[in-house]
Amino acid sequence: MNQLIYKIMSAREWRLMQELGSFQGSEVDLKDGYIHFSTADQVAETAAKHFSCQQDLVLVEVDILGLDAELRWEPSRNGQLFPHLYGNLTLPAVTEAAELKLGKDGRHVFPTQLG
Repeated sequence: MNQLIYKIMSAREWRLMQELGSFQGSEVDLKDGYIHFSTADQVAETAAKHFSCQQDLVLVEVDILGLDAELRWEPSRNGQLFPHLYGNLTLPAVTEAAELKLGKDGRHVFPTQLG
C-alpha cells in the first residue's frame, strides 16, 4: 500500500493548519469522528462527489509514516477502503500542498502524478 494519502481542505483550513501546526478536521470530519482522506486513485472522485465546483481548495499530500494518530483503512464508497485518521493531522506529516484549481469544465485539475 502506498504511503501517501490526500486531504482536500479549504484554503482557510490550510492557512489555519499552518498557523497552529495541526488540523482537527473539517466540519464533516468532526461530525464523523475522524479525518477523511483519499488515496491517489480515489481523490479525484472524492473531489467530484464532495467538492463539486468549489474554489479556494488545497490538496494536501500526507506521508502516513509521519502521522501521530491512528490511521484506519475502512470501507466506504462502493466498498473501497479509505484512510481515516482518528486524531489530529500534524504539519510535519504533510509532504506537499497545492492549490486545487477548477478547470473550464468545472472539475478540479489534479497534478498529473499523485503518489
